[in-house]
Amino acid sequence: MIRKNIYRWHRVTSLIIALPVLLWAISGFMHPLMTNVRPKVGTQWLPPKTVDSSKLKFLLAGALQNNHIETISNFRIVSIGDDWFYQVKLPHQNTLQYLSTQTGKKLKDGDALYARYLAKQFLTGKKEDEKKLPAAADTAAANTQPLNETEHDCCASAAAFVMSDTTGASISNIEIIEAFNSEYKNINRLLPVYKVSFARADGIRIYVETWQDRFAFAMDNRRAVFDTFFALFHTMSWLNGLGSAKLWIEIILMLLAAATTLMGICIFCITKTKKPSGNSLVRTRNTHRWVSIVVSLFTLMFTLSGAFHAFEKLTPDTRDDYFVQHEYPAADLQPDYPKLFTAAAGKLITGISIVKIDSSNYWQVTLKPTGNKGAGKPQAPEADLMKNKTVPPPSRMYINCSDYVVLPDGEKKYAQELATNFSRHPASAILNTAVVTKFEGEYGFVNKRLPVWKVGYAENNNERWYVETSTGRLAAKVTDKDLWEGYSFAMLHKHHFMDWGGKETRDISTMFWAIAQVCMVTVGLVLWQRSRKKHKNS
Repeated sequence: MIRKNIYRWHRVTSLIIALPVLLWAISGFMHPLMTNVRPKVGTQWLPPKTVDSSKLKFLLAGALQNNHIETISNFRIVSIGDDWFYQVKLPHQNTLQYLSTQTGKKLKDGDALYARYLAKQFLTGKKEDEKKLPAAADTAAANTQPLNETEHDCCASAAAFVMSDTTGASISNIEIIEAFNSEYKNINRLLPVYKVSFARADGIRIYVETWQDRFAFAMDNRRAVFDTFFALFHTMSWLNGLGSAKLWIEIILMLLAAATTLMGICIFCITKTKKPSGNSLVRTRNTHRWVSIVVSLFTLMFTLSGAFHAFEKLTPDTRDDYFVQHEYPAADLQPDYPKLFTAAAGKLITGISIVKIDSSNYWQVTLKPTGNKGAGKPQAPEADLMKNKTVPPPSRMYINCSDYVVLPDGEKKYAQELATNFSRHPASAILNTAVVTKFEGEYGFVNKRLPVWKVGYAENNNERWYVETSTGRLAAKVTDKDLWEGYSFAMLHKHHFMDWGGKETRDISTMFWAIAQVCMVTVGLVLWQRSRKKHKNS
């Protein structure tokens, strides 16, 4: 009786999960192909450009006052061609403002213009050669001299430089993306970004984050087909309107598939293989029997890890809720450039911003990486971050805005300040702090941000907070409990246990066992159809 019930339920549940498993397996088979048909771009990383101190003629406070800006949340110094601008972030606004460091004038549609400028470089891989800059000491006097505005119109020059660039394909459209959508999904993490579309046969569009000069994502028409297919049949995007109910449907179907597999294993163990003796139905059953028992281990791996992954998604990802955003009065933003360059002690400066540490304001001065051999060596501009996943470690100084005294070990202290604010744990509770320059282990490529700092605590299952000091944002939060899901999905679902053979070996393993699921279900459906036909005839 028990054997008969197992047979019956195995047949019933197999029919229920046959279509979902087929769709998951086929789309899973295509996933490694997706990662190898990415749009080809010239580079995914732009080397930082040394700030030309001779172009810092107009103090930030004056530029803000001239444009009637009373408070800001932060700023950077960026270049477009040979012209330099204060890139200003206003409180609660996604569009950045660009004010000339030479004239204080506002660059019209500056953020979109800068996005064009970055996207072209990412697409073509073309880099501007840095001109030899005068030493900071030689430019100290120049920094105090006003520039005659009639000598050079920085805004017109920058706009002409970008709009007249004929290298590569021309830009057909540009738009700001402030929320994730069907093409730019939340897996990409970064917002806001600009979508820059190019007039090319493949319809390539490049997403860039202007606040960090960062490549975010690239899509072309071919990749879009794969992406749409995967979204429809693997992640069931057509059920997105159901909210969390979609996840429960996926969990139930995957657990049902696992239960069906276990019943099949049970049937294999309590029955014997029959001799076909010319009976095609028995031959089909034997084929299904042996194919299924071989494939069943991987069926359990795929379904159980997938169900666990979907279950974890029921807990909202709140990392975007953790960030610092202070407001600084325009009148307070008067950096003394000669003192800043003197504090840098001859090191080349590639960026200047402002942060708050222990209620005091500090100039966050980013220095050009030295390029020493070994860990932390800057990546070649042409390197593919998807494969190499390595960036230089942060090289920054923190200089007090009042007395221009350098904060010892400032980068580490700021990382701990961020983690303290986010975690609500006292600073004394910090167990360890380490810089992360590579996607590996618990901090994988899915987190997108590098470099970051890992700040560990003993509380809450040894929670670790990964913070990005360049933006003041949380990159990821991980506990020992999270590792179970992360490693189960990586090892059992994405076959990272094959990493010893490299990405190609791992992809082959994933594709082989995915197509094996298709074979198993197909043989089972053929068996069911032939058995049904036999009963109908009899």
